[in-house]
Amino acid sequence: MINNIVVVGGGSSGWMTAATLIKAFPEKNITVIESKDVPTVGVGESTLGFIRRWTRFIELDEDDFFKYTDASYKLSIKFTDFYKKDSGGFHYPFGSPYMDYDRNSYDDWFLKKYIYPDTPVQDFVRTMFPGAALFENNRFSLNTYGELDNFDTKTDVAYHFDATKFGNWLRDRYCLPKGVKKVESTVEEIKVDEDGIKFLVLDNGALLDADLYIDCTGFKSLLLGKALNEPFESFSNILPNNHAWATHLPYKNKDVELEGFTNSTAIQNGWVWNIPLWSRIGTGYVYSDRFISHEDALKEFKNHLTSNKMLIQRYKHEIEELEFKHIKMNVGIHKRTFVKNVVAIGLAAGFIEPLESNGLYSVHEFLFRLVDILQRNKINQFDRYMYNSVVRSIFDSFANFVSLHYAMSHRDDTEYWRDIQNRPFGDDLSHMHKNYSKEVKTFFNNGFRYLESWSYDRSSIDGTIFISTGMNINMMNNARARELEFMNNVNIKQIVDDLTPAWEYRKAKWNNHAMQSPLLSEYLLKRFYE
Repeated sequence: MINNIVVVGGGSSGWMTAATLIKAFPEKNITVIESKDVPTVGVGESTLGFIRRWTRFIELDEDDFFKYTDASYKLSIKFTDFYKKDSGGFHYPFGSPYMDYDRNSYDDWFLKKYIYPDTPVQDFVRTMFPGAALFENNRFSLNTYGELDNFDTKTDVAYHFDATKFGNWLRDRYCLPKGVKKVESTVEEIKVDEDGIKFLVLDNGALLDADLYIDCTGFKSLLLGKALNEPFESFSNILPNNHAWATHLPYKNKDVELEGFTNSTAIQNGWVWNIPLWSRIGTGYVYSDRFISHEDALKEFKNHLTSNKMLIQRYKHEIEELEFKHIKMNVGIHKRTFVKNVVAIGLAAGFIEPLESNGLYSVHEFLFRLVDILQRNKINQFDRYMYNSVVRSIFDSFANFVSLHYAMSHRDDTEYWRDIQNRPFGDDLSHMHKNYSKEVKTFFNNGFRYLESWSYDRSSIDGTIFISTGMNINMMNNARARELEFMNNVNIKQIVDDLTPAWEYRKAKWNNHAMQSPLLSEYLLKRFYE
């Protein structure tokens, strides 16, 4: 029976783990060992829409959460200059597309792009997603009366927040009041036997044992990686970056710079994130030390912050006054993340890289699966196998998706991007778990599975289509167009021309409502921060 659970490590992952477990199993004894001597990474400030499933699960008090964690709303992720240098940006919006009745508007739009090739790729999201009118105009609306059609703030909105404050909020305002015990100490020694971890020795000499140990010790992975020696599998073959520089950037004009999306901008040897919180912008440069030294990467980052790629350029002296933090990333995952009586969550289990804001995604998705297993209240090897299989599938699938952002790029302006151009992405994935096994035989097909066959059912569309469209991929060509017209006895141009007025009316309606809505900064001030 699993009654006593010890979580080693605080931070976002440790306290998310404790919050999830105390909500699911209020009768269990849950203890978190948190050391003041171990700093948290504290840069995972951007989330995906999936986090709303987790916040609903723990019944998060959004008003208190916002004020405590410096939070803002997020409606999309923007990718700037990933296709080519100075090619501009495109969005991956949250939520579901607004489809015309009894039609597949995705397919119709690709026909439009084929007939009118000068149609900007940004028009794809603007035509399908009412939320685009908000995040492209820096506005926010609850859509109370449905002017934005199917836009829903309960499902189509995520968060930006301060990750360190988030961990503290979970600890002080949620976990401890619900009965989670906190031990402020450092693990000095880990005693192991054939069943896993026998007990922990703390820095004050105390011994602590448990039925289950959760490793939330970050990249150190003290329990799973070091104590149990579980092998770590690197994903450097498909994910090129392994370091980051990060800093906090004060606002110069909050109304302009507090955007409703995370902006990811590709530069010489990686990419830069901009995450607008209420009081500041979190920004960082993710890069590979194979192509640039840490010192030169910092110079590139500082130059970017003073460039016209920023909404408002900074002066050099303003950037030199900032404090920059260097982070080494272990990109990959342990072969198994549930071994004997140890489960690793967060960075201790594995890490993809910050692109697509996936850090906390793996935390709450792994935790949901752990809750499923723990409901049986006794763990056997089959349970561990099922857990490991499912979470590895989740991790591999997202890693493949993130790698597409590099694989589809046509940037070739530096050695870094030229190396990415020539990487054998498909061959290197032969050892990974294959998703969509009935539909997908290779990684190449995984990337194009929604574009290869125009008769495909896209009811379960994923983010691949936004990245591939933004990278200027359209699988329609003359041969396919002629075949489509012959087999269906239609005229493609006529279809597009007939649909265009409705599309333009819809976009105008959405933009009109957006322009009558408050700026995101105004909405947040009035609701949370006034």
